[in-house]
Amino acid sequence: MPAAQSSTPPDRRLIAVGAISRHGGRTTTVRATEAGVTGTITNVCPTCRRIFEACTCTGGAR
Repeated sequence: MPAAQSSTPPDRRLIAVGAISRHGGRTTTVRATEAGVTGTITNVCPTCRRIFEACTCTGGAR
């Protein structure tokens, strides 16, 4: 019987990680990759919960 060979696991690396949080009509999105970190803060209509640019109800009037 051959002896058991030890093998090392392949190197692992982070591909991407992200988070989305919603607080009081504002959505914050953050994404981190090897290339860097990106993020956006988006205001949403309190009535229909769509971003203001896509809102068609009267609650989105600014």
